Amino acid sequence: MSDRFDFLGFRIQWKRKRGTDKWYAYTFISDRPIRSLKDKVRALTSRLSQQPPRDVLIQLNRIMRGWSNYFRHAVCKHTMDNLDNFVWWRVVRWWKRLHRWRWKDVHRHLADHTGRWHRPSADGIELFNLAKVSITRYRYRGNTIPNPGPWPTTPDGRCRGEPGAWRHARRVRRAVRT
Repeated sequence: MSDRFDFLGFRIQWKRKRGTDKWYAYTFISDRPIRSLKDKVRALTSRLSQQPPRDVLIQLNRIMRGWSNYFRHAVCKHTMDNLDNFVWWRVVRWWKRLHRWRWKDVHRHLADHTGRWHRPSADGIELFNLAKVSITRYRYRGNTIPNPGPWPTTPDGRCRGEPGAWRHARRVRRAVRT
Protein backbone atom coordinates (compact mmCIF):
# COMPACT_ATOMS: atom_id res chain seq x y z
CA MET A 1 0.00 0.00 0.00
CA SER A 2 2.95 2.31 -0.53
CA ASP A 3 1.10 3.65 -3.55
CA ARG A 4 -2.41 4.91 -3.24
CA PHE A 5 -5.42 3.02 -4.56
CA ASP A 6 -9.04 3.91 -5.19
CA PHE A 7 -11.88 1.85 -3.78
CA LEU A 8 -15.61 2.72 -3.84
CA GLY A 9 -14.90 6.41 -4.40
CA PHE A 10 -12.30 6.65 -1.65
CA ARG A 11 -8.55 7.05 -2.15
CA ILE A 12 -6.60 5.10 0.46
CA GLN A 13 -2.94 5.88 1.00
CA TRP A 14 -0.16 5.91 3.57
CA LYS A 15 0.74 9.34 4.87
CA ARG A 16 2.89 10.61 7.65
CA LYS A 17 0.93 12.35 10.38
CA ARG A 18 1.91 15.99 10.54
CA GLY A 19 4.29 16.79 13.38
CA THR A 20 5.24 13.16 14.04
CA ASP A 21 7.24 10.36 12.45
CA LYS A 22 4.29 7.94 12.49
CA TRP A 23 2.65 6.73 9.29
CA TYR A 24 -1.07 5.95 9.02
CA ALA A 25 -3.47 4.81 6.33
CA TYR A 26 -5.72 7.75 5.44
CA THR A 27 -8.89 7.73 3.36
CA PHE A 28 -9.57 10.68 1.08
CA ILE A 29 -12.24 11.31 -1.55
CA SER A 30 -11.12 10.30 -5.04
CA ASP A 31 -11.08 12.82 -7.85
CA ARG A 32 -13.80 11.12 -9.86
CA PRO A 33 -16.69 11.59 -7.35
CA ILE A 34 -15.73 15.24 -6.91
CA ARG A 35 -15.84 15.79 -10.67
CA SER A 36 -19.15 13.93 -10.84
CA LEU A 37 -20.70 16.15 -8.15
CA LYS A 38 -19.46 19.29 -9.88
CA ASP A 39 -20.89 18.11 -13.20
CA LYS A 40 -24.30 17.53 -11.60
CA VAL A 41 -24.24 20.99 -10.04
CA ARG A 42 -23.23 22.54 -13.37
CA ALA A 43 -26.06 20.73 -15.14
CA LEU A 44 -28.65 22.01 -12.66
CA THR A 45 -27.35 25.59 -12.57
CA SER A 46 -26.78 26.06 -16.27
CA ARG A 47 -27.07 29.70 -17.25
CA LEU A 48 -29.70 28.78 -19.83
CA SER A 49 -31.81 26.87 -17.30
CA GLN A 50 -35.28 28.29 -16.74
CA GLN A 51 -36.31 25.95 -13.92
CA PRO A 52 -37.87 27.48 -10.82
CA PRO A 53 -35.18 28.19 -8.17
CA ARG A 54 -37.13 26.22 -5.54
CA ASP A 55 -37.04 23.03 -7.62
CA VAL A 56 -33.34 23.44 -8.37
CA LEU A 57 -32.52 23.98 -4.69
CA ILE A 58 -34.49 20.85 -3.74
CA GLN A 59 -32.57 18.78 -6.29
CA LEU A 60 -29.22 20.27 -5.27
CA ASN A 61 -29.94 19.62 -1.59
CA ARG A 62 -30.82 15.97 -2.26
CA ILE A 63 -27.65 15.41 -4.25
CA MET A 64 -25.37 17.17 -1.75
CA ARG A 65 -26.91 15.54 1.35
CA GLY A 66 -26.52 12.05 -0.07
CA TRP A 67 -23.02 12.75 -1.33
CA SER A 68 -21.84 14.26 1.95
CA ASN A 69 -23.34 11.48 4.08
CA TYR A 70 -21.51 8.88 2.01
CA PHE A 71 -18.13 10.64 2.06
CA ARG A 72 -18.17 12.11 5.57
CA HIS A 73 -16.00 9.27 6.88
CA ALA A 74 -12.99 10.42 4.86
CA VAL A 75 -10.43 13.14 5.52
CA CYS A 76 -12.45 15.75 3.66
CA LYS A 77 -13.15 18.90 5.66
CA HIS A 78 -11.16 21.06 3.25
CA THR A 79 -12.82 19.37 0.25
CA MET A 80 -16.28 20.00 1.68
CA ASP A 81 -15.43 23.69 2.19
CA ASN A 82 -14.22 24.00 -1.40
CA LEU A 83 -17.29 22.24 -2.80
CA ASP A 84 -19.61 24.40 -0.71
CA ASN A 85 -17.91 27.50 -2.09
CA PHE A 86 -18.21 26.12 -5.63
CA VAL A 87 -21.96 25.40 -5.25
CA TRP A 88 -22.67 28.80 -3.67
CA TRP A 89 -21.00 30.66 -6.54
CA ARG A 90 -22.77 28.52 -9.18
CA VAL A 91 -26.17 29.28 -7.63
CA VAL A 92 -25.41 33.00 -7.31
CA ARG A 93 -24.20 33.28 -10.93
CA TRP A 94 -27.26 31.36 -12.11
CA TRP A 95 -29.59 33.68 -10.16
CA LYS A 96 -27.81 36.74 -11.55
CA ARG A 97 -28.49 35.48 -15.06
CA LEU A 98 -32.03 34.24 -14.30
CA HIS A 99 -33.24 37.45 -12.61
CA ARG A 100 -30.96 39.86 -14.51
CA TRP A 101 -29.44 41.01 -11.26
CA ARG A 102 -26.31 43.06 -10.73
CA TRP A 103 -23.97 42.41 -7.84
CA LYS A 104 -25.74 44.98 -5.65
CA ASP A 105 -29.02 43.06 -6.17
CA VAL A 106 -27.32 39.84 -5.06
CA HIS A 107 -25.99 41.65 -1.99
CA ARG A 108 -29.43 43.05 -1.19
CA HIS A 109 -31.07 39.60 -1.39
CA LEU A 110 -28.38 37.50 0.32
CA ALA A 111 -26.99 39.86 2.99
CA ASP A 112 -28.74 41.44 5.95
CA HIS A 113 -28.41 45.02 7.19
CA THR A 114 -25.20 44.18 9.10
CA GLY A 115 -23.53 42.81 5.97
CA ARG A 116 -23.66 39.17 7.07
CA TRP A 117 -24.25 36.77 4.18
CA HIS A 118 -27.05 34.19 4.21
CA ARG A 119 -27.50 30.96 2.29
CA PRO A 120 -29.47 31.29 -0.95
CA SER A 121 -33.10 30.29 -0.40
CA ALA A 122 -36.24 30.25 -2.49
CA ASP A 123 -39.78 29.74 -1.14
CA GLY A 124 -38.50 28.45 2.20
CA ILE A 125 -35.95 26.02 0.72
CA GLU A 126 -32.40 26.92 1.76
CA LEU A 127 -29.23 25.71 0.02
CA PHE A 128 -27.61 22.86 1.97
CA ASN A 129 -24.30 23.80 3.60
CA LEU A 130 -21.66 21.17 2.81
CA ALA A 131 -19.14 22.90 5.07
CA LYS A 132 -21.29 22.20 8.17
CA VAL A 133 -21.29 18.41 7.71
CA SER A 134 -19.64 16.74 10.69
CA ILE A 135 -16.72 14.62 9.59
CA THR A 136 -16.47 11.39 11.63
CA ARG A 137 -13.43 9.31 10.83
CA TYR A 138 -12.95 5.75 12.05
CA ARG A 139 -11.02 5.52 15.29
CA TYR A 140 -9.18 2.36 16.31
CA ARG A 141 -10.86 0.90 19.41
CA GLY A 142 -8.85 -2.29 19.92
CA ASN A 143 -9.84 -4.03 23.14
CA THR A 144 -12.67 -1.61 23.89
CA ILE A 145 -14.98 -3.26 21.34
CA PRO A 146 -17.78 -4.79 23.42
CA ASN A 147 -18.05 -8.57 23.62
CA PRO A 148 -21.40 -9.79 22.25
CA GLY A 149 -21.78 -12.26 25.11
CA PRO A 150 -21.67 -16.02 25.29
CA TRP A 151 -21.48 -17.75 21.94
CA PRO A 152 -24.03 -20.45 21.17
CA THR A 153 -22.46 -23.82 21.89
CA THR A 154 -23.25 -27.45 21.19
CA PRO A 155 -23.84 -29.99 24.01
CA ASP A 156 -20.15 -30.99 24.01
CA GLY A 157 -19.05 -27.35 24.62
CA ARG A 158 -17.88 -26.45 21.11
CA CYS A 159 -18.96 -23.30 19.34
CA ARG A 160 -21.30 -23.94 16.46
CA GLY A 161 -18.85 -22.46 13.98
CA GLU A 162 -15.96 -24.76 14.92
CA PRO A 163 -15.04 -27.74 12.71
CA GLY A 164 -16.87 -30.87 13.74
CA ALA A 165 -19.59 -28.98 15.59
CA TRP A 166 -22.04 -29.64 12.77
CA ARG A 167 -22.46 -33.21 13.98
CA HIS A 168 -24.16 -32.03 17.17
CA ALA A 169 -26.07 -29.15 15.69
CA ARG A 170 -29.84 -29.35 15.57
CA ARG A 171 -31.27 -30.11 12.15
CA VAL A 172 -33.67 -27.62 10.62
CA ARG A 173 -36.59 -29.00 8.67
CA ARG A 174 -37.38 -27.33 5.43
CA ALA A 175 -40.95 -26.53 4.52
CA VAL A 176 -42.38 -28.72 1.80
CA ARG A 177 -43.58 -26.69 -1.15
CA THR A 178 -46.89 -27.68 -2.61
